[in-house]
Order: sequence, then C-alpha cells, then structure tokens
Amino acid sequence: MIRVMLLDDQPLLRSGFRALLDAEDDIEVVAEGANGKEGLALAREHLPDIALVDIQMPVMDGIETTRQIAADPALAGVHVVILTNYGVDEYVFNALRAGAAGFLVKDIQPDDLLHSVRVAARGDALLAPSITKMLIGRYVSQPLHQDGQGLDELTNREREAVALAAQGLSNDEIADRMVISPLTAKTHINRAMMKLQARDRAQLVVFAYESGLVTPQGR
Repeated sequence: MIRVMLLDDQPLLRSGFRALLDAEDDIEVVAEGANGKEGLALAREHLPDIALVDIQMPVMDGIETTRQIAADPALAGVHVVILTNYGVDEYVFNALRAGAAGFLVKDIQPDDLLHSVRVAARGDALLAPSITKMLIGRYVSQPLHQDGQGLDELTNREREAVALAAQGLSNDEIADRMVISPLTAKTHINRAMMKLQARDRAQLVVFAYESGLVTPQGR
C-alpha cells in the first residue's frame, strides 16, 4: 500500500486529490494539511511514502518543507513531489535542489497523477520527465558547474547511465539504450547514487546538470 500525505492550502484541491487517490486499491491518503509546518508534524507522525506538496503555501512554503523533510534522517523514506500551477515555475528547480523527488502541475490528468505517485513510490524515475527537462533547460542554462567533481568516482558505464537518467529515461529505457538488462541499469544508477551521496534519483539528475555531465543543449 502506498501511503500519501497531501499538503495544499486549497481544501477543494486536496479533496479532489484525496478522492482520486483513495479510490485506488494500492494507494491510501493517510494525512493532509494546509501548510508546511503542519506537514512536517504529519510526516513525522504518519511516515508517508509520498508527500504531495504545494510549492506555495502559507507559514512554510513547499521548498522549505522539502528541505526540512530531506534533512531529517527519520523521514528518509518520504519522497516529496512538488505541486505547481505552472508548467514552468522559477521555484521548481530550487525544490529539486532541496531534495524533491520530482514535481507535477496541478492540471495533470488523473491517470498521469496515479502513475506518477506509483513511480515516485518506487524511486525509479524522475516525475514528469518532459516537463522536468524543459525546466532544467531553462533554469540550468547557466549551471553551477563543479568541474566534474565526483565524476571521477564513477565508471564510464555509470556516467552513461546517469546521463540517460538526466534525460528522463526510466531504467528499462536506459537498459535498451545501453544494451544491458534492466537490473544492470538499476545497479549502475544505484551505485552512482551511493558514490555521489544522492538522496534519490532527482538529486542525481541535478548533479548531472550541475557537473556538466549533461547540458540542456545536449538533449
């Protein structure tokens, strides 16, 4: 059962998401709140698998909420998915830097929302890859290059897998591209995450762009 927490200051939106998610046999909404401060307390109480977090909330916004969840070892199993009203939002990349597993626009189709929640719960892929790549292309056009810092710890195949993950490919798609098994692709990604101390796949993608391993022009 995938346990979900909803954080949004709009009760109507929370109700809509709750009705959609609770109708699924494998998803359960375990808590909901109207701001990040409430959300932190609820996260510690319920330990959800997924926290759907509005990026703009009173008291504590989605970015700070994400940062505090990511910094708390007791909440290491909570995957934060940011909700935004816009396909391009200047705060979204900051949210990924803060530790978000990905993000969704609020007008997402119901089936896509359910799929994204399941994908995020697996920790298998960055959410909404097409929108993610568009955002990264806009806000990482001048990335904070780290001169390849950390890349020397990766094997060539791990670098290749990380670069493909940064383009929004799933493990199965990475396997097809690299002509390896999905299990081997997953192993490459997991080893790269451990070497780079990435909390999740989203942070691995951020590293790929910031280090210059992938550039927006190279997509």
